[in-house]
Amino acid sequence: MEDEEWVLVRRTTEKDWWSSSFMDDDDNGENSRSLKITFNGPAKHWTDAIPIGNGRLGAMIWGGVALETLQLNEDTLWTGTPGNYTNPHAPEALSVVRKLVDNGQYAEATTAAEKLSHDPSDVYQLLGDIKLEFDSSHLKYVEKSYHRELDLDTATARVKYSVGDVEYTREYFASNPNQVIATKISGSKSGSVSFTVYLDSKMHHYSYVKGENQIIMEGSCPGKRIPPKLNADGNPKGIQFTAILNLQISNSRGVVHVLDGRKLKVEGSDWAILLLVSSSSFDGPFTKPIDSKKDPTSDSLSALKSINNLSYTDLYARHLDDYQSLFHRVSLQLSKSSKRVSGNGPLHMKKHMANNNDLFFKRSEDDTVSTAERVKSFKTDEDPSLVELLFQYGRYLLISCSRPGTQVANLQGIWNKDIEPPWDGAQHLNINLQMNYWPALPCNLKECQDPLFEYISSLSINGSKTAKVNYEAKGWVAHQVSDIWAKTSPDRGQAVWALWPMGGAWLCTHLWEHYTYTMDKDFLKNKAYPLLEGCSLFLLDWLIEGRGGYLETNPSTSPEHMFIDPDGKPASVSYSSTMDMSIIKEVFSAIISAAEILGKNEDGIVQKVREAQPRLLPTRIARDGSIMEWVSGMVNYFGFSDRLWILKIQRFIIDTYHTSLACFQGIQ
Repeated sequence: MEDEEWVLVRRTTEKDWWSSSFMDDDDNGENSRSLKITFNGPAKHWTDAIPIGNGRLGAMIWGGVALETLQLNEDTLWTGTPGNYTNPHAPEALSVVRKLVDNGQYAEATTAAEKLSHDPSDVYQLLGDIKLEFDSSHLKYVEKSYHRELDLDTATARVKYSVGDVEYTREYFASNPNQVIATKISGSKSGSVSFTVYLDSKMHHYSYVKGENQIIMEGSCPGKRIPPKLNADGNPKGIQFTAILNLQISNSRGVVHVLDGRKLKVEGSDWAILLLVSSSSFDGPFTKPIDSKKDPTSDSLSALKSINNLSYTDLYARHLDDYQSLFHRVSLQLSKSSKRVSGNGPLHMKKHMANNNDLFFKRSEDDTVSTAERVKSFKTDEDPSLVELLFQYGRYLLISCSRPGTQVANLQGIWNKDIEPPWDGAQHLNINLQMNYWPALPCNLKECQDPLFEYISSLSINGSKTAKVNYEAKGWVAHQVSDIWAKTSPDRGQAVWALWPMGGAWLCTHLWEHYTYTMDKDFLKNKAYPLLEGCSLFLLDWLIEGRGGYLETNPSTSPEHMFIDPDGKPASVSYSSTMDMSIIKEVFSAIISAAEILGKNEDGIVQKVREAQPRLLPTRIARDGSIMEWVSGMVNYFGFSDRLWILKIQRFIIDTYHTSLACFQGIQ
């Protein structure tokens, strides 16, 4: 071996077998299409910005030239404190509603059911912004040189543009192993990197420079769901948070100045690295912020200290290894592309570690076509590679907003720019939360479901109190909307959305599905079965004997759908909607199957479920062959025979399409 060079070969891991590098490529490289979402200019709207995330921390990259904004989120920042999700007056109101339904007075029952509503959920909040200000020369950048991209293969966002004869490059990623958002800014000429950086937020906050290279921002969320500007001294203490930005510049060139005690100004550096860490005082859904023992500033400083000895290359290598172990499990090739987007396949680790940034941006002529333009041209050129990109983008978003140890993905994942986000940014249990996790198992991301199962466990604790007080029932229940405090009571307002005690039951179907994919018997025994048992106990008590001896749900709604009752009045409350009965049948089937596997066939709950199954109201079929959502004699609010499940499938497709394309430029 004197004339040869030793080559270190590491042991093949499970992730390697899923890696695209182990898959056969055809002669023209068609199987290694670039998975990049590209833009030809800075973001004009928040939905044009690029989302990155490590499950807990998230950022939206706008890609501005003279002024760059990284809009930041941390998944535990919410308004409020743990609540009381019970209503002692609910049993009386429930009795009135049931009597009206029995009498066929559905419109009146719909009005009366509003007395079963409760307080609204709390509100997901934002962390703040990293603001980067460059000198006025950047206003004269060469527009044709601008390129912004999200590389799904590496979970890395990049921006590149030229000012005069200097080429600037910015790179961003959110590391799960090291819990940091990293940014690297570099220029093609030595000493060309100069900018000012600071932290800002719409939340109550205070920021200051510590030493010569750190900016610390400390703030708080409102103790009640009101905008911070109206925060009063009498409000309870809310969740506290801290963000710390650490700045590093090239050793050989450049200086850093402190401005106004809260900004850092870099002059004449070769490159700069920004590391953002953040922590909060949130200590679980059952601990009041005022009782939390967590110190966000101390925790954030510890997070920075833990990566002191890691170079940017080290951080990036760890990020890649972690992310790609999940992302590389699935590849999708629908057919040969009608129009090649890129001739470059996924870059190997050696290329990722290279210092030459051109490797990241080398692309074919066709790659200059932005993703927004590809979306628009899809109407006439159904390029299958765009569908592949959309599919993998959905997987990327789930990996980026839900990891073991994080909070469950909320209505917007983790990305939010508002103190009053649409629909509170809350977890909606009447389809949206389920939709977030439908891709997890078919897309080989089972670990990303862990936060969902922990969340269901929290719901079961609060939900047992709601079931006992509101409905005088055993087991546990959760309704249409929840929050970080695991709210389980009905939402405020009209019954058409607020009154729906099937939210927890629908979530429980994910437990059984997880087992069927993984065959993890320990999970079935220790996590799934106890939750299914509690859910089934509630459902058995919620069901009452009704017409023809069948067990029915009363009151019953179909989430966010209304109907015209036999008297011609709009209503939303009746009995035994197909939505209700289908979910109950699925939960009952799951617990019986689980009991057979675990040897629990003789459990009392299993026996009761078996007795109830044949008495559940059968699915009703209309004369035109469609499934009827409501009882006979009713049509939906628009006057057609109801096809609820078709509507829900259509809603899922449309919501998924718009959610996945939200960051594509020009799609609003």
